Amino acid sequence: MNYIQAIVLAIIEGLTEFLPVSSTGHMIIASSFFGIAQEDFTKLFTIVIQLGAILSVVVLYFKRFFQSIDFYLKLLVAFVPAVVLGLLLSDLIDGLLENPITVAISLVIGGLILLKVDAWFKGSEATEVTYLTAFKIGLFQCLAMIPGVSRSGASIVGGMSQKLSRTSAAEFSFFLAVPTMLGATVKKCYDYYKAGFVLSDEQVNLLIIGNVVGFVVALLAIKTFIGFLSKNGFKVFGYYRIIAGIALLLIHFFIHPLTIL
Repeated sequence: MNYIQAIVLAIIEGLTEFLPVSSTGHMIIASSFFGIAQEDFTKLFTIVIQLGAILSVVVLYFKRFFQSIDFYLKLLVAFVPAVVLGLLLSDLIDGLLENPITVAISLVIGGLILLKVDAWFKGSEATEVTYLTAFKIGLFQCLAMIPGVSRSGASIVGGMSQKLSRTSAAEFSFFLAVPTMLGATVKKCYDYYKAGFVLSDEQVNLLIIGNVVGFVVALLAIKTFIGFLSKNGFKVFGYYRIIAGIALLLIHFFIHPLTIL
């Protein structure tokens, strides 16, 4: 991986982590076209640069993170399903991360769902997240272990299914991203450490740059997304996902098989 590739992947992470379009899916596609998808460092990089995105949430919602113990307990309840399934299905998830067809199909199916979600949950205006609601959102988030599903999209839909407003569901999804992505980063780093993977000075620099770029871009993406979502809903993201998924399938089957994933 070179510096330009690192910056491009970080921009993609920052733009897509909190949008319902699947950051993992987009980084898989981008790293595949770069020809670096199967490199161990690339897999580590795409996880670790999520720390920059995490920091953007903490900065934007700083006061909310110090409001009450109840806030953290609800995040913990929502986080538990991902911990359990993540540990149980770790090898299966790693295998799926190398399959472009999984990403493409997930993009299309997720897009079709986003086209209908506003109509399905029209009139949902609740703002209070209960412990049961938090747990159910955590279950929805687990769907994002399938590449291309979108962690934010799954958890937002989960929140709306519990009668939360679009804005409240999106904000809780942002908060839930902090323990989820932090946990994924710690686990991935530990796995690589245990396997004897040692970072070079250049790779450390790439991780630093990736986190800085991801942080700045995510700040802008979150602020823009909340305003857009409250006014326009999910249809634009649904159409985007469908077009992106179909384009990926066409490229794979009719132009150039993406065998490098």
